Amino acid sequence: MTRPVMERAHSSASHARMPARDDWQTAFARRLAITDLLVVAWAVAGTQIAWFGLDDADVSIREHFSDLSLSYFAVSIILGLAWMAALAAFGTRDHRIVGTGTTEYKRIVDATIRLFGVVAIVAYLLKIDLARGYIITAFPLGLLALLAARWLWRKWLGVQRAHGAYSSTVLLVGSVDSVRHIARELERTPEAGYRVVGACVPHSALGEVLPGTAIPLSSDLDDVDRMMLATGADTLVITSSDELPPERIRELSWSLEPGRQHLVVAPSLTDIGGPRIHTRPVAGLPLIHVETPRYDGLKSVSKRTFDVVASGLLIVLLSPALALIAMTVRLSTPGPVLFRQQRVGLNGETFHMLKFRSMVVDAEQRLAEVAARARAEGNAVMFKMKDDPRVTPIGRVLRRYSLDELPQLFNVFAGQMSLVGPRPPLDREVAVYEKHVHRRFLVKPGITGLWQVSGRSNLSWEDTVRLDLYYVENWSITGDLVILWRTMRAVLAREGAY
Repeated sequence: MTRPVMERAHSSASHARMPARDDWQTAFARRLAITDLLVVAWAVAGTQIAWFGLDDADVSIREHFSDLSLSYFAVSIILGLAWMAALAAFGTRDHRIVGTGTTEYKRIVDATIRLFGVVAIVAYLLKIDLARGYIITAFPLGLLALLAARWLWRKWLGVQRAHGAYSSTVLLVGSVDSVRHIARELERTPEAGYRVVGACVPHSALGEVLPGTAIPLSSDLDDVDRMMLATGADTLVITSSDELPPERIRELSWSLEPGRQHLVVAPSLTDIGGPRIHTRPVAGLPLIHVETPRYDGLKSVSKRTFDVVASGLLIVLLSPALALIAMTVRLSTPGPVLFRQQRVGLNGETFHMLKFRSMVVDAEQRLAEVAARARAEGNAVMFKMKDDPRVTPIGRVLRRYSLDELPQLFNVFAGQMSLVGPRPPLDREVAVYEKHVHRRFLVKPGITGLWQVSGRSNLSWEDTVRLDLYYVENWSITGDLVILWRTMRAVLAREGAY
């Protein structure tokens, strides 16, 4: 790296409006701790007041301490302190997990459940007459409040990280393709908390910046220490490269400042969910075991059961709305109420997908004419148009709130679709699929999915495929519930709904 580029990188790092690594980690952990304390105090104190009022009550200890009693005020203090200790012991404020993923929430749930389990065991062994209502109320109330508070902090942190603050600063080392790929993925998800400030591609003849980016670039591995200092990087991320033998990677790790600079190794395997990844040290080698996805057995049965029960209940509950929409469509424009279109589903088999008709009856015949017009929506495979002239006035309202999709509940109940899954494609779209895209047919298509809650019609074809394949590789019932929750927000936002 030349001196001007190093100086620009150093200037950019020094003027970034962001606290130092240790500062932001400590400050944010302190904010979380204060919030946790307020939430826990509110939960235990509120429960005590709800059950016993403002007058303090006593709890007796009947085993070996017949004359000993303890006020609920003291019990609340002890429970609150123990709760805070459990949250700290389980690492719920670790900077590596806050702000992204589900680990933060899982640790809060685990710490709370274990704490109240210990409380129940101690109360049983010592014959402490704790009011069941006190425990039954404080436990879920405090847990839900903790999760809600962390969710709010996560939203705040995401905004800060989108502007480059409260993030680890990263120097990438590896081949040009792997470095560019990792840089693009980290830029795509700033909420993960990694901001790339430099890159090193050994023995490359590239320029002063990584091609296609503004990231300062070096081609000399011996320059890594100086580059980390100049860019202010605190995390060294090593990607795949033939120029990095095990001995050289070990030397790079030794050169890092203990406690302040960190080493991360990024394998070439991407878009794999956390539950499928297991790290196992063998003979000094950190082997990463990746479980292959399964589409049968208990998971498949549970997904089908969920689809049948949920779609059946929704059909019954929404039957008045379905009837009202059907009548409105029938009376507003000439033509049938339902639009039946052949789509490709599980294992490449075709089925007729149902929708409320939102277009004129000759919409398919006019497709070629409309497709020839200039438009910014859609992508190379899927046709989308924001102001499609074939859409009827009532159809625009239905599409805006995704009400035209409701008849697909009958496809789900019949087993042709799932509530959550990849988008069901048309035959003409499948005809231009690359080979790897056919992997989306390993699961049933869904009414909603990752692509719907991540931008819908605003996404490029590559992003649509990436999201659908990620779902296929990592689907779970928990993931489906999260997508359904995000779907409700996406529908209300109406972004990308044409």
